Amino acid sequence: MKVFITGGSGFLGINLVRFLLKKNYQITSFDIVDFDYPEKSKIMALKGDIRDYQDLKNSMKGAQIIVHCAAALPSYKDQDVYTTDVLGTRNVLKAAKANKINRVVHISSTAVYGIVDKNPSFEGDALVPVGAYGKAKILAEKECEKYRSKGLLIPILRPKTFIGPERLGIFSLLYDWASSGHGFPVIGNGKNRYQLLDVSDLCEAIHLAMTLPASNINDVFNIGAKEFTTMAEDYQAVLDRAGYGKKIRCLPAGPMIFVLRVLDRLHLSPIYRWVYETASKDSFVNIDKAQKVLGFKPKYSNIDAIIRNYDWYQTNIDQFRKQTGLSHRALWKQGIFSLIKLLF
Repeated sequence: MKVFITGGSGFLGINLVRFLLKKNYQITSFDIVDFDYPEKSKIMALKGDIRDYQDLKNSMKGAQIIVHCAAALPSYKDQDVYTTDVLGTRNVLKAAKANKINRVVHISSTAVYGIVDKNPSFEGDALVPVGAYGKAKILAEKECEKYRSKGLLIPILRPKTFIGPERLGIFSLLYDWASSGHGFPVIGNGKNRYQLLDVSDLCEAIHLAMTLPASNINDVFNIGAKEFTTMAEDYQAVLDRAGYGKKIRCLPAGPMIFVLRVLDRLHLSPIYRWVYETASKDSFVNIDKAQKVLGFKPKYSNIDAIIRNYDWYQTNIDQFRKQTGLSHRALWKQGIFSLIKLLF
């Protein structure tokens, strides 16, 4: 079966490529970034922008299933978030329709629920966006609904924050501080439960959405870890793994959020609003629907996933030291936090 993956050069993309290669799929990756992995010779790697409809449509010819992973992240400019996540999604669906490709697996986000007052979140809960990213993800889902009415089969997966091999981004701050013998701050008392997801479990969910009969999957599914503890316990597991005897330090949420807002506006911090506004709150989703309908069986707990990601970081960090940026696969410049680290 021929699978066309948008965003195949990204963190989720490369993990999905590797997952599907083991199952003998024929894969085309379409990404604005070069595909610079050892697997390049095993797939068709195309460089392109999902905002270019004609190029996308032509590149998609011959595919049987689309997995739409490409997205601009919350750290990107608002205009890029909208044009990529909304207009780009529209192009993907329009191109699939033009090429008579019936099934498109759309990767959304639990960010569509916003900052909620109750947990867990269910698929039928109200969608309340926070910032340009949350709004764009909701609008992208609405594009999916429009094309469902035109006959496309579009399972929508809403994953929690997912981590694993190739994941850097904001987690690189925690891993850097841990591996260099420092403690790490968390916003609030650290007792909140913040569900994560191992990328391999997400790949399993995507494969289920790709292959299950159409009768039950033209729907929306939350995807997350089944087992998770508190923010302080999850992050402390990384410090324990580092072996320096350092501890998580819990800091008052109100003052911390105020300081981070100021640093954000002064461009002195890589931590954007969605992170510091939600980091001290409970955030988890109900995955019963995915378990019952898709047969989703997550293998990794929060701690399993975060330790697996940290071990990968330890082994591979040298090849990434010169790669900074805003993506999940880049080291984020720490800004003023490179000095604050010395206090921990």
